Order: sequence, then structure tokens, then C-alpha cells
Amino acid sequence: MEFEILYQELAYGATIIPVLLSGISEADARIRPNADSWSILEVVCHLYDEERDDFRERVDLILNRPHDELNPIHPSSWVTERRYNERNFAESLEAFIAERRKSLEWLKGLSSANWESDYVRDGRRLIAGEMLASWVAHDNLHCRQLVELRRSRIERITQPYDVGYAGDW
Repeated sequence: MEFEILYQELAYGATIIPVLLSGISEADARIRPNADSWSILEVVCHLYDEERDDFRERVDLILNRPHDELNPIHPSSWVTERRYNERNFAESLEAFIAERRKSLEWLKGLSSANWESDYVRDGRRLIAGEMLASWVAHDNLHCRQLVELRRSRIERITQPYDVGYAGDW
């Protein structure tokens, strides 16, 4: 595993995600393209909670507190339980950025960590290196989701004109 590259990827997320959200109004951030989709605001709030309550917490537990109990998380239900789509978009984005900065500062101290460290409970095994790698992949997944939501916004605001000439989506 190449820690420095994964670290840099997480640092890029703190830049890429706000840029992907440039020009998005508070109203646009709340729009769900369909009943099964999240809004941009819901994605941002999810990223914040995952940063704070999931990835950093779990990597820390695996590396430093493997005998502690894992805090349960419920990311999909948090969307409604925590009323993500009712939050302030700009404040939510800033909260994510601040939390990512905390993560990056914390991660700086882990360059010599044992990434093979694991946490085993109830037949479930979490490995520190896999958790870090998944953290980076999670950012990429949601960057793709944000691009798709921007595309949906473009399709909506260009009506009645079709964007098919741009190429297959």
C-alpha cells in the first residue's frame, strides 16, 4: 500500500469536492433527481458524517484501540434521521472540509502505522489498510455521484434543449 498517495488522494478530496459544488445554489443542492436519488446536500452531509463517525474513527480503533467496541453506524438511515436535506448547504460543506482537515492532520501521524492491524468481532474482520483504501474509494464514489447530480442539474436547466450532442452519458 502506498500511504502517501492515498493520503494525497484524501487531500485532493478537500479540493475536488468544493470545486464540484461551485455554482450550486441552496435550492439546487436540495433537489433529488428522482425518489431513489440523494440530493447534493444529502451527499455532502453524508460525507461529513462518514468522515467523523466512520472512516477516521474506524482506522483509529483498528490501529490504536482494537479491544474497544465498534460504534454502530447507519449511513443510509442517517439521511432521513438526521434530516440532511433540511441543513444549510454552505455550512454543511464547510463542516465537511473542516472535518477532512482534522482527518488529514491526524493521518500525518500514521505514516509508520501497521496497516495489517485488524479488528475482529463476531466473525467480521476489518483491516486498517483496507479501511484507508476504502476511505479513498468512498471519496471517488461520491465524486462520481456529485458529477452525476451536476449533469442532472444541467439537463434540467437547459430544457427544452437536449444535451445529447455532448455524447453518451
